[in-house]
Amino acid sequence: QVQLVESGGGLVQPGGSLGLSCAASGSIFSAYVMGWYYQAPGNEREMVAHMDLSGRTTYRDSVKGRFTISRDNAKNTVYLQMNRLNPEDTSVYYCYLYDAGRGTAYWGPGTQVTVSS
Repeated sequence: QVQLVESGGGLVQPGGSLGLSCAASGSIFSAYVMGWYYQAPGNEREMVAHMDLSGRTTYRDSVKGRFTISRDNAKNTVYLQMNRLNPEDTSVYYCYLYDAGRGTAYWGPGTQVTVSS
């Protein structure tokens, strides 16, 4: 059983910053990829940022230069620092872990990020 626990969501004004974190626990063989997706009401879940074990990162175009993903491999924890937030970033953010050893993806329950004045 693998659990992902997210923290750090909330309400922030446009132009502000917010940090998310996600700690994975349980029987993890290889947390090859950890990252974040978001899903606004009525929309599909979309990738925000990924980082693999080697530190290679992938960002969606709309967050490049504003969001930074990082991870602590020893703790199976991934972080997302979000700067210069705008209302279009409002969504539920989901933590994601792909265990390459088991070929299985895991998701956190989601944390709400609201950007509003």
